[in-house]
Amino acid sequence: LLQRLGQWFYEVDGLGQAPHFCPPPRYSRFLRDTYGDNVVAAVFTLSCGGSVRFEGQEHWIRPETRWRPEVLRLRDVPVVALDLSGSPLTYDGLDNLVPLTRLQHLDLSGCPHLDDWALGRLHVFGNSLRELSVARCPHVTERGLATLHHLQELQRLDVAGVRVPSPGLVRILLEEMLPGCQILGMDLGDSTRMGTPTPSGGGKSPV
Repeated sequence: LLQRLGQWFYEVDGLGQAPHFCPPPRYSRFLRDTYGDNVVAAVFTLSCGGSVRFEGQEHWIRPETRWRPEVLRLRDVPVVALDLSGSPLTYDGLDNLVPLTRLQHLDLSGCPHLDDWALGRLHVFGNSLRELSVARCPHVTERGLATLHHLQELQRLDVAGVRVPSPGLVRILLEEMLPGCQILGMDLGDSTRMGTPTPSGGGKSPV
């Protein structure tokens, strides 16, 4: 089984030497049926070039090699943190993440394909998520930020560089919507700095 999964990563690595691809649906189904939702989320994240941390671990598992078999040994341990910053994550790619029930930290900063519709799916993390970053996501607007009101356990939200017409006002609304949450970015002086486009994701295909 390990050999089978490892072979897939070797095959992917040989496709134009592009290291980060979403696992084909048949592999996601196989992983979910065999190992569960946490392994699916971890494998997907690593395939996108991101990092993952499981409950009780201090270190992050990073995509330094083509295949990390240690992920499979953690099948019964909840995923608590994901770093997908700068990845080609899309609305559909969130299918691999939304089943997580203990996720506390999610970094989606600089994701070039993330949009308001995708943010609307994050409500499923309302009982667990403590930290979220959507900084510098070029397709996120105030409409998407408004959907984050479901995340009442949120303690830290980074929205720096998100393009909105009135950053100061939006920040005030976010603070009212999420009491007890530290809002980063969107100070009154940020108006002229909003909207710096994020690079296209290094040519990575949306996932």
